Amino acid sequence: NTDLPGGWCKRPPLCCRCRPTHGDLSGLGESVSVVLMGIALQVCHAACNGELYSRPFIESFEETPMLLAVLTYMSYGILTIFGYLRDFMREWKIEKCHTAREREEQKDFVPLYQDFENFYTRNIYMRIRDSWNRPICSVPGATFDLVECSSNDYNWTFEYTGRVVKDVINLGSYNYLGFAENTGACATAAGEVTVKFGVGVASTRQEMGNLDRHEELEKLAASFLGVESAMVFGMGFATNSMNIPALVGKGCLILSDELNHASLVLGARLSSSTIRVFKHNNMQSLEKLLRDAIVHGQPRTHRPWKKILILMEGIYSMEGSIIRLPEVIALKKKYKAYLYLDEAHSIGALGLNGRGVVEYFGLDPKDVDVMMGTFTKSFSAAGGYVGGRKDLIDYLRTHSHSAIYATTMSLPVVEQILTSMKCIMGKDGTTIGLSRIQRLAENTVYFRRRLQEMGFIIYGNNDSPVVPMMLYMPAKLGAFGREMLKRNIGVVGVGFPATPIIESRARFCISAAHTKEMLDRALDVISEVGDLLHLKYSRHKVLPSLDRPFDETTYEENEE
Repeated sequence: NTDLPGGWCKRPPLCCRCRPTHGDLSGLGESVSVVLMGIALQVCHAACNGELYSRPFIESFEETPMLLAVLTYMSYGILTIFGYLRDFMREWKIEKCHTAREREEQKDFVPLYQDFENFYTRNIYMRIRDSWNRPICSVPGATFDLVECSSNDYNWTFEYTGRVVKDVINLGSYNYLGFAENTGACATAAGEVTVKFGVGVASTRQEMGNLDRHEELEKLAASFLGVESAMVFGMGFATNSMNIPALVGKGCLILSDELNHASLVLGARLSSSTIRVFKHNNMQSLEKLLRDAIVHGQPRTHRPWKKILILMEGIYSMEGSIIRLPEVIALKKKYKAYLYLDEAHSIGALGLNGRGVVEYFGLDPKDVDVMMGTFTKSFSAAGGYVGGRKDLIDYLRTHSHSAIYATTMSLPVVEQILTSMKCIMGKDGTTIGLSRIQRLAENTVYFRRRLQEMGFIIYGNNDSPVVPMMLYMPAKLGAFGREMLKRNIGVVGVGFPATPIIESRARFCISAAHTKEMLDRALDVISEVGDLLHLKYSRHKVLPSLDRPFDETTYEENEE
């Protein structure tokens, strides 16, 4: 339809939640129709979006089976009933209450604790709390050593057993390029800087905390991102939450993806701007909000908005999805809005040279007004950055709370970022950085493909190193983590409130440091535990083949 930008099709794309909306395949056999759906996934965006995409954009969000959704709701219902029963026993002192509660003399005041969240924590989360907060005692690289803990009061408190579990395969850390290591160029450089400069700076950038190494890092970051200027901050979360209020305020409109990170949500709320939320990665929903904002203006007065700012992430850390950046930029240009892009998970992990989602789609960095990212993932350090035009960065230096009041980034952390970034850019005279980027891409495609072949429901984009595997039921969330650890595999489980209540999942983070042997070992264990806990829910099983590239996918209907 030519009345929409870029010749977009009005119907939702096929690869959005796997809905076969393009064409009628009902007259074909089941296996043939599913094969055609798989082929259509690869060409859907190129066909519907004209020249916006130069490569296939394949994302999978298989619908939750109805029976599984019903059983999950029933599980939570049973847990809720038992929760109220245990609360009754605690009220009558039959069972000891360990959780924080309102004091008797404060019952008539505004409650300090949210009722449902507190109920969920003490009656549901506590049952599986041992699957989180596990202390490690080594570098969080491809493997790590874990301190074993036990609980004698049903996970309210933990005690160290004195045993250390050695060489646990790490599938949970954001160590995408494998720079979390205690040997090599990064560790050596950080050690030398620690000896020379010490650890802390003990001042802000505007006072006595601005060193030549900070300015060198900002120039290198700007060069890496392809922007005029950049500024670094000591904390990634504060980079969002403290800079967004400096960019927008009263009379401005923020359009935020419904699955944006908590730091983006907090920054938007602190800004006093009007906030409207659009469906995750849904361009029709975003365009409707943009059109309404232009037509109707501000509430009551109907004056034009001072600014319209779109907040989105590069890779969404719970869904494994990648922003539809070409479409977002087309909309942004059409409606004269601004774009704030959070590349916390995508910088270093996407693109031929690791320059993030902008390079991944072959776009111009100048089309993104505010480029934000963190150094905590691919660079294995700490802190964040904001990149863009020089006048934007100069403005933030004098108006950002994070720049004015926060302590400057530690010098050993700066050196870790400088060394790893130079390695990625090839400025260290080697190709180690490029080889790690390539290995991460290969590991990601291989790991995702094998999981799909086994019959698991996997969310996200084929090129995303964040791989969510759906577990659904709360009991299986805890059981999966425990069973994997018994087999020396460390995984992260994610449940409510970080996800919708019926969409609990295990989230694997793939690293360039993983060898194929490690991934094969982990995949064998995942398959074994998946059979044990009956986690292979997918109704579309990928057919394995040895004589075709990784990025070609064929489906067959799984009768079971």
